[in-house]
Amino acid sequence: MTSPGGPRPEETTVDSGRTDDLGALDEPTRTMTGEPRHGAGHGRDVEGTAWIPPTDGPDDGSRPPGHSADRSSDGGRRRPLLLGAAVVGLLVVLYVGDLLFSSTDVPRGVAVAGVEIGGMGKPEAEQELRTQLASRTSRPVSLLAGQGTATVDPREAGLELDVEGTVAEAGEQPFNPWTRVTSLFTTRDVPPVTRVNGFALGQALDRVRPQLDRPATEGTVRFEGVEPVAVPSVPGQVVEGPGAARAITEHWLDPTPVALPITEAPVTVTPAGIQQAIDEVARPAVAGPVTVIGDAKNATITTRAITTFLVFRPDGNGGLVPSIDEPAAIRVVEPQLATTEAEPKDATLAFAGTAATVVPAVVGREIDWPRTFTGLVEALGRPADQAAPPVYTPPPTAPGAEPAAPPPTTGRAVNAAYTTTQPEVTTESLQALGPAELIGEFTTRGFKPDSGQNIRRVAEIVNGQIIAPNSVFSLNEASSPRNEANGFVPAGIIDDGAPGRGVGGGVSQFATTLFNAGYFAGLDDVEHKEHSYYISRYPPGREATVFEGSIDLRLGNDGPTPIYIRTQWTPSSITVQLYGIKRFEVTSEPGPRTDLTPPGVRDLGGNPTCTASQGSEGFTITDTRVLRDVRTGEVRREPRTVRYEPQPTVTCNGP
Repeated sequence: MTSPGGPRPEETTVDSGRTDDLGALDEPTRTMTGEPRHGAGHGRDVEGTAWIPPTDGPDDGSRPPGHSADRSSDGGRRRPLLLGAAVVGLLVVLYVGDLLFSSTDVPRGVAVAGVEIGGMGKPEAEQELRTQLASRTSRPVSLLAGQGTATVDPREAGLELDVEGTVAEAGEQPFNPWTRVTSLFTTRDVPPVTRVNGFALGQALDRVRPQLDRPATEGTVRFEGVEPVAVPSVPGQVVEGPGAARAITEHWLDPTPVALPITEAPVTVTPAGIQQAIDEVARPAVAGPVTVIGDAKNATITTRAITTFLVFRPDGNGGLVPSIDEPAAIRVVEPQLATTEAEPKDATLAFAGTAATVVPAVVGREIDWPRTFTGLVEALGRPADQAAPPVYTPPPTAPGAEPAAPPPTTGRAVNAAYTTTQPEVTTESLQALGPAELIGEFTTRGFKPDSGQNIRRVAEIVNGQIIAPNSVFSLNEASSPRNEANGFVPAGIIDDGAPGRGVGGGVSQFATTLFNAGYFAGLDDVEHKEHSYYISRYPPGREATVFEGSIDLRLGNDGPTPIYIRTQWTPSSITVQLYGIKRFEVTSEPGPRTDLTPPGVRDLGGNPTCTASQGSEGFTITDTRVLRDVRTGEVRREPRTVRYEPQPTVTCNGP
């Protein structure tokens, strides 16, 4: 052991890097090996030098556990905590600053119909939307439904942008820190707020549905030459009304077309059903010709012709049923059997002077095509190896009677079904005239060639018509429509007192002629109207005009027998004769012209179609029809007062 005054043990120095209990920096700590000095505390000498007890092992500089190395480890753990607290504090400061700085702005990352307004002040955002979307609010809105496209006018569809509501819809600044951070890198689309008239939008959608909806196409069988080919079904599509209205309301301002929701329109015909129709119907149908047996003549339908009228329709259970396209089948068969038919002919009167005899009517005989084709589909399914049937000659039948039915057919053949067609004017109806005689007649003259053409056409239509007992004849009903397709042409008319032109001009002259024939035949004057201006070629107070749809001439037959109308036209005159049983002797008693009014002058020089004409004075006149019953001698008087306006003299001088 070393004495107190002897030499000091060997020393080593360790820098702990820590502060002591008094707060000053540690001096380098000296450690020594060997025995502790006298007067030292436990583990430390009087000079504050740590003593490390000797160990049995070699002197390798090891330190006791839990000494200065433990204090160094505690310091390492405190530094990350301090750094984390500093970062959190900085983020809090940034978050609060960002929140305060943008408290009145639209949230970051907001876009409306492709227009970015995020981070703007609300007034600035509203102005940006008005500027950027102004042109879009009036342009047509493009719609897309599957492959279908269409456009609608937003104004007609009742769409109007609510700018203030749209900005309000963007919401307020979010308080969630994560949301605020992600808004720096993402965009949130806000649909525009739209004021919408639902009724107008629905109507606009209905108008473009034909362009957007696609009906389902059921599968069928068609023919390429005489080979049947499958046509597969194609589903359709229908735009969903409520969903489409919602999509348009939300996206009508987008720069791209508005995609509308659609629902598939299903089909029923399956591929198996189509193939079954080919195998069981189509191929057997074109295996050979088919015969239609007529009266004393047959019609042959070739396999190529069969393909023009054999059609297939869905049966509702996935398959197809065959049927006949009747008009197409008629086009094939009718020309071959035309000579077996006869058109009906009306009974007429043959005249010798004023004596009339009845020419009997002819009853028509025509093919009843629906009945004829009833068994055609069945015949098409029969084997094609049978010989064509012989020609059938029907037995004689009484005039007007239904023909005898032919015997049932076998093989690939059907019988033509005939029916009789009665004429409109029967022999019996004319024979009911009895000893017909001329009971009323009138003639007018003086018309231009174009007016004459219209008079001739209406005379052709009325000629031969019969006014049945207790019935009324209407000239408008008999001759309408009076248009160019019906043989009428433009001709002269009087338009508000001035000469003009119109299709059917001149028919009023025929109306006047027919009215006077009925006047002297004693027919009832059910309806007629005189011209507004007097026309000198007609008897005053005893003439008529017509205008299709509003002014008519109607004559009534209240007698027990029919009346037959006969017309006779020449290039310079028109005559109407009425034949029947004479009931009255008729005379006319015209009165004097009163309340004479001189014509004025109307200058139409500014009208390029002006035609000068001489005017006529206006006046009032009364005409009295006197009817004496030929059986009783009773006399009846029918006065009628008419006022004619003065027709102005038309000049074309101009200013």
